[in-house]
Amino acid sequence: MSSSVMPTSAPPDAQPPAAVSAVGLRKSYGDTTVLGGIDLRIPAGSVFALLGPNGAGKTTTVKILSTLVTADGGRAQVAGHDIAVSPDGVRAAIGVTGQFSAVDGLITGEENMLLMADLHHLPRSEGRRVTAGLLERFGLDDAAKQPADTYSGGMRRRLDLAMTLVGSPRIIFLDEPTTGLDPRNRHTMWQTVRELVSDGVTVLLTTQYLEEADQLADRIAVLHDGRIAAEGSPDELKRLVPGGHVRLRFTDPAAYRSAASALREAVLDDKALALRMPGDGSPRALRSLLGRLDSAGVEADELTVHTPDLDDVFFALTGSTGRPGQKGGAAR
Repeated sequence: MSSSVMPTSAPPDAQPPAAVSAVGLRKSYGDTTVLGGIDLRIPAGSVFALLGPNGAGKTTTVKILSTLVTADGGRAQVAGHDIAVSPDGVRAAIGVTGQFSAVDGLITGEENMLLMADLHHLPRSEGRRVTAGLLERFGLDDAAKQPADTYSGGMRRRLDLAMTLVGSPRIIFLDEPTTGLDPRNRHTMWQTVRELVSDGVTVLLTTQYLEEADQLADRIAVLHDGRIAAEGSPDELKRLVPGGHVRLRFTDPAAYRSAASALREAVLDDKALALRMPGDGSPRALRSLLGRLDSAGVEADELTVHTPDLDDVFFALTGSTGRPGQKGGAAR
């Protein structure tokens, strides 16, 4: 008599595996505490953004996780490797694009790529194949034979990222990858990041542009004074600060008056026949609001949810007086 074991499936609410995890990471330089014990969990195949004012510890976090700097305390795993016990395993699994370009301007774009292929110990034929494919993917094939010093800022940044991808890393750390790029090149870089994630790559992004985090990140952690002040999806973070509201507009004056009677805390706009209700725009709040209207026998012609943006969240959590991306307010 034989027996078989049925395969078990993960429960529906099981979390995806973590590509990067950290518990209690600490780092100080002299008397200055840069990281005061932070916890991170970055699911595989997602974009995780670190935001914070100057000196918040974002770049230090990237350096620790990529084994460039040793933590004073805490523990972390990257691609299943402990950063303290198996740094070589971590380095084999990751790619890093730092704040400052690693491109050698004295040699051509192709030669920069082939140099990276050699550093990854790729066979010569494989290195040339990978190089050609990445140069084409990043729109650099026409300039491949030109010295990198002749490249524009956007081209150099694209080459920098292409060099990071030579070893086919499944986890990439991007430390302010679009700083100094014009809007067109920035959007091109965003599209590249989206394509990488669609291929299953995990991205840890630090950025000084809140719009960038809003556009790309599945989750965001706001660093302040070496600690995580808040973490969540962009929408979750926006609901943390006041100012959210729901705007209801009516075309029938009678319906407008009935709604105003039912929603006495609403701010009225008689000219526009609109009501402004404070709220975070969450599904539960919307269900409650629509239920009250339904009980009053009223239906709005237009409903718009307004939530604070990430600028509001950043200022509220960090007390920063400068706007990120401007002098004095950059998140680094």
